[in-house]
Amino acid sequence: TLHAGDAIVCGLHYGKLRAMVNDRGNRLDKAGPSMPVEIQGLSGVPMAGDEFVAVADEKLAKQVSFHRRQKHRMRELVRSSKLTLEKYYEQMKGGLVKDLNLVIRADVQGSIEALADALHKLPSTEIKINIVHSATGAITESDIMLAAVSKAIILGFNVRPNPKVKELANEQGVDIRFYDVIYNVVNDIKAAMAGLMEPTYKEHILGRVEVRQTFNIPKVGTIAGCYVTEGKIQRGQPVRLLRDGVVIYDGKISSLRRFKDDVKEVQSGYECGLGIENYNDIKVGDVIECYYMEEIKPVVE
Repeated sequence: TLHAGDAIVCGLHYGKLRAMVNDRGNRLDKAGPSMPVEIQGLSGVPMAGDEFVAVADEKLAKQVSFHRRQKHRMRELVRSSKLTLEKYYEQMKGGLVKDLNLVIRADVQGSIEALADALHKLPSTEIKINIVHSATGAITESDIMLAAVSKAIILGFNVRPNPKVKELANEQGVDIRFYDVIYNVVNDIKAAMAGLMEPTYKEHILGRVEVRQTFNIPKVGTIAGCYVTEGKIQRGQPVRLLRDGVVIYDGKISSLRRFKDDVKEVQSGYECGLGIENYNDIKVGDVIECYYMEEIKPVVE
């Protein structure tokens, strides 16, 4: 039976039951089992489905509420720090993490040693691999909690978790990867590392043209009458304007014509008219170089 004045706890909140009313709006001093009532006195608004209990005194109610809040805060912290291998890639690209923490579980000690040796041989200039724990046997609840706290990914080699452990991993947001070939483990980690490293770029010259005339076109700007001396020139590609061997401007071709026709490219030995995006100070004798940049993705050997 619930009485007015009882110390109460509901979900994360506690208080002293100041008032109770039934479904007719009548004030009550007590309420029995299965009796619907509205109450006043909780420190906050509980969630639907939260357990409601009366305890010995308000001090105990406050303690219960405090411990529940602590557990709730830890669950939310773990949930917000959930780290899958895919999310790790994203965080690395954003510069949020520099270490990759791993928990390794394997069938035999030899597998652990071989796996650890293979991972430690990977280049670690930009990314550091930390094996925070390794052991033989099935994946345990302790592994899950350790991975959750250390933001680690669990590598299971020829082992599997039981349903209870798998459920805990889902609750704690821990990513478990399963393997039976060391080569596949290393490839996954290498692919992650390669995808996170900054690519390099190599410049390729497409062609060069010599400016022989210039025309000022109203509402268009300066159009250069050119002769392609080398390679080819392509509309939309980046170009640099050279004057006496010095780079004056870097931009893009905005227009490219052969006589009155718009064209996509002009080969060596032909004349053309071209305009450069947002640039009009083109002079006779200037050289315009057309090029493109090749992205070279890093490879982890």
